[in-house]
Amino acid sequence: MPATADLRVAIVIPAYQAAATVAAVVAGARAIAPVYLVDDGSTDGTGDVGRGSGVTVLKHETNRGKGTALATGIAAALAGGADVIVTLDADGQHPPAEIPRLLAPIVAGQADLVLEARARTAAMPFGRRITNWVSARLATRIAGQGVSDAQTGFRTFTRAVAERVRPTGHRFDYEAAFLLGACDAGFRVTCVAIPTIYDGATSHFRSWTDTWRVARVFARYARRILAGAA
Repeated sequence: MPATADLRVAIVIPAYQAAATVAAVVAGARAIAPVYLVDDGSTDGTGDVGRGSGVTVLKHETNRGKGTALATGIAAALAGGADVIVTLDADGQHPPAEIPRLLAPIVAGQADLVLEARARTAAMPFGRRITNWVSARLATRIAGQGVSDAQTGFRTFTRAVAERVRPTGHRFDYEAAFLLGACDAGFRVTCVAIPTIYDGATSHFRSWTDTWRVARVFARYARRILAGAA
């Protein structure tokens, strides 16, 4: 990747029970940059399937949640000297070939955090479309800058963001807290339209419990939502 020749990029992939899909995701990712695969207590051999040249496998002995897996991977990437970190899921929904498009705004010095913007089409489950739209509107209100997709796990960010923003959430609330924390700290956020692949793979997002956790993250910014960003 000539455009990132001066930047050390690392890719973090949190994975749980993803043996059926993780090999292809890792193969695509490691063709672009070194990979930190975090096996979050899987019992199906996810970590073994994902091993390979250019891959560091980090193992949680028990399932600790996506947020904790991301924190583990990001900490390892920082310790390894990464200037820019990419995160994507292990279930095949995020095409690794699109990583250079997510990196481009950072390479150009235009953003500190770049989010995949998923199209809210019929391919996206209906309930997810609703929560995606609501969370994007709230995040835009909090940030004072356009956020098209506040829930995507396909994102890239600078070392400065990773060092400054360290949420305490353990599950999917971590990603919402990370985004809002970055916005609150004044980092520049932009979104890039990237197609998402919905092929029926099982989601580990628990509709009621995880939606409630994410809602609690947004509730911390209630005043900002009502008043708008300063």
